[in-house]
Amino acid sequence: MTIKAGDRIPDTTFIKAGDAGPEPVAAADFFKGRRVALFAVPGAFTPTCSARHLPGFVERAEELKAKGIDEIACTSVNDAFVLGAWRRANDAEAVTMLADGNGEFARAAGLEMDGSAYGMGTRSQRYAMIVDDGVVEQIHVDQPGEFSVSSADHLLERL
Repeated sequence: MTIKAGDRIPDTTFIKAGDAGPEPVAAADFFKGRRVALFAVPGAFTPTCSARHLPGFVERAEELKAKGIDEIACTSVNDAFVLGAWRRANDAEAVTMLADGNGEFARAAGLEMDGSAYGMGTRSQRYAMIVDDGVVEQIHVDQPGEFSVSSADHLLERL
């Protein structure tokens, strides 16, 4: 079943792509006591993710924070090294990269997708959510092949 507003974030472990290297981070700890804008992409360095999704959150980071967001985070079924390189390649220091390399978070949240037709295997759907102290406040999941409701612009309109 897909996670929805009012649900608690699944208790999985991300690998944070930090400057000091990969760091395990329990989801419960990461989201505790703050309001986080979390967005997910099917894959780092893929066309829509790199050209539109990530840049939107980088460009609108200050506006999101002005509306009560404490942190902006991105997750993908990629490893921490790939997400760290993607962050650096896009000057995306405003975004915390949370690797879900094995797809555990995507699966537990009911937000996985089959990208096998594109040689990508199981990945995360494209979405954005607001998480307040570990509880989903709002979630916006794009239809397959689309990019609209998971954008920073759409999220800002809903805050």
